[in-house]
Amino acid sequence: MAHPAPLVAPQPALGDALKKLLGKDLLAHDFAADEDSVTVRRDSIGAVMVALRDNLEYQQLMEIAGVDYPDRAERFEIVYHLLSVTKNHRLRVRVSTDEATPVPTIVPIWPVAGWLEREVFDMYGVLFAGNPDLRRILTDYGFEGHPQRKDFPLTGYTELRYSEEDKRVVYEPVRLAQDFRNFDFLSPWEGADYVLPGDEKAGGTHEAPGKGAPTPMSAKEVDKADDKAKAKAPPPPTPKTTDNAGQTGAGKKADKAAAKPSKDGAKAKAGEGKGKTPATEKAEKASAKPRAPRKPKAPKGGDA
Repeated sequence: MAHPAPLVAPQPALGDALKKLLGKDLLAHDFAADEDSVTVRRDSIGAVMVALRDNLEYQQLMEIAGVDYPDRAERFEIVYHLLSVTKNHRLRVRVSTDEATPVPTIVPIWPVAGWLEREVFDMYGVLFAGNPDLRRILTDYGFEGHPQRKDFPLTGYTELRYSEEDKRVVYEPVRLAQDFRNFDFLSPWEGADYVLPGDEKAGGTHEAPGKGAPTPMSAKEVDKADDKAKAKAPPPPTPKTTDNAGQTGAGKKADKAAAKPSKDGAKAKAGEGKGKTPATEKAEKASAKPRAPRKPKAPKGGDA
């Protein structure tokens, strides 16, 4: 059967080689979908990895994953994905454990296993004996539980978010935008049998509670009343415009008033540009003659 996994070179003699190499440490060998998987003893995982690396040329550790089977006595499977770059072949190695039994670490064989084991610990709670830094790596320090477990609760009463004000992750009670569990899709206009806040006076209009405000007029009656109101309304006022001199106030009278001198004596004359005040003329004459430098004053008093 074809599958989307990368093409690998078949290894027909791998089963016999694994039995000869691993002996009692090999618990099962499965071949399905062109992939080889072996289940080995948990306590021998380190020795098995060394043997596979040095004797069967699986040089690289690509991934460590966890799988949860809650119905099993040892509910967790730790799955190691190995790659042989010389044989173009992949091998899956599995061990099982429970919540309390640690799995020997393989960090001394592949240092990259340190981070991968931390991920499995964070998501599933599986312990790895000998890991030099077995801390949470994907969740917060104060996070409780392991999200990839199948019995991890999906809803709760506390949520966490990153606070931009506090510059850290904060825990808060879950706040729902609406009480969706008790949401009523009926509209009060469609005959709901309850009274909404603010509609307590609906009974005064001789309408049933919750029926909403009464409609005294039909749509045709409303249009007829609008037309009648428009017919009685006075015409709108004519907007004021300034198209001619009579409306703006311009003309000979306004020109005569504008030709009168101002209080400071300035008088506008046609063809002479702007009028000049006596102060302006005095300032222009003074600027034509350069001012002589001022003599320094003699100091007053002192010891000299």
